[in-house]
Amino acid sequence: MNTTSTQTLLFSPLASPFFYRSGDHAVLLIHGFTACPAQMIPLGKMLLEAGFTVRCVRLPGHGTSPEDMKNSTWTEWLQEARSAAQEMRTQYPHFSVAGLSMGGAIALILAQEMNLTACVTLAAPTYAANKLAPLAGMLHFIYPTVHTRLSRFTQPREYDLGYTSYPTSKVADLNRIMRMARSGLAKITCPLLSVQSKKDRTIAPESMDTIQQKASSPVKEHLWLQEAPHVITLSAELPLIADTMISFLRKAENL
Repeated sequence: MNTTSTQTLLFSPLASPFFYRSGDHAVLLIHGFTACPAQMIPLGKMLLEAGFTVRCVRLPGHGTSPEDMKNSTWTEWLQEARSAAQEMRTQYPHFSVAGLSMGGAIALILAQEMNLTACVTLAAPTYAANKLAPLAGMLHFIYPTVHTRLSRFTQPREYDLGYTSYPTSKVADLNRIMRMARSGLAKITCPLLSVQSKKDRTIAPESMDTIQQKASSPVKEHLWLQEAPHVITLSAELPLIADTMISFLRKAENL
């Protein structure tokens, strides 16, 4: 395998799952589409310093090679997060889920399925901004590979690990996850915090408003960021995100 052309991340320790054990409120972090746990490390460390237990899974096919991603499915991605959530929920008095991008959509699905202390969405999509994304199921026969670039605006850059090319067919899997998340929003009743940036060009601009309006949670908060790129966990506004999350999660413990 040509590791240069496939962006193999298998041997990067930053791409591996992590588990920081601390307090009795555990938070499961879920990374985004084509990404890996590296993008969640700075946030995870901030939550750890605040006294939370933090775990981040690596979704199948992510953080290794695009060939592995091609052979993975949306059901495997969801099951990886679901299994970790079910395990942690039985071990901690308080258990919350927070996800970035597609990970946020998966977090919404988990909030529909189980009793959580809180759910946090970070740049979670209801639809992709790219109008061709819904056609991925057909377009992959013509354009089998999507080529992209890592953001020039993420900081610190060493945590911005992800594929710069990936199978177009996997966008159809992403679409399935988004459909599941938005179709079941009314089932969510746990405290819900949503964060999105006004500079996000990857997801539909109305995503956060849709999530907040359609979820049935009696306790809902949101935070608009001003300058962050889509990967908001690697931005100058991360301290604001972490402070908002920590305050929200502590309040949710008493609800």
